[in-house]
Amino acid sequence: MKTVLKFALAAAVVPFFALSTGTNVAAQMPMPDACKAEASAMKGMGMSGGMQMGQMADHQKATMESMQQMHPAMMQAMMATDPDVAFVCGMIAHHMGAISMSEVELKYGDDQQAKSMAQKIIEAQKKEIEEMTTWVNDHAK
Repeated sequence: MKTVLKFALAAAVVPFFALSTGTNVAAQMPMPDACKAEASAMKGMGMSGGMQMGQMADHQKATMESMQQMHPAMMQAMMATDPDVAFVCGMIAHHMGAISMSEVELKYGDDQQAKSMAQKIIEAQKKEIEEMTTWVNDHAK
């Protein structure tokens, strides 16, 4: 199986595992109230009802584009018949999304601490992607 296909197949495993195991990640690790308040402000702009990309700020557009690229790959991953391959490939897609979102922070963010977190995420996630890619190449059938 080609690496790209393996990656695409496994990219959906995170939401799949959460649904299939009954794990409620949000209940275990709730979103900070400050994040909820920021998201609530978007509801008034129609975000949940279909806010148009043209109405978004540049950083919002960039983040949405990275998420739109990540989610199809993650959803494909749940189709992998091997749960280990599905998990690892799903995590590769998830990490690629984290890198993309971190790059948006570096480009548009102002806070040096947030930018430092973004840079650390990029470095850590790239290393983990390399490790997971090696694992997939060695273990996928």
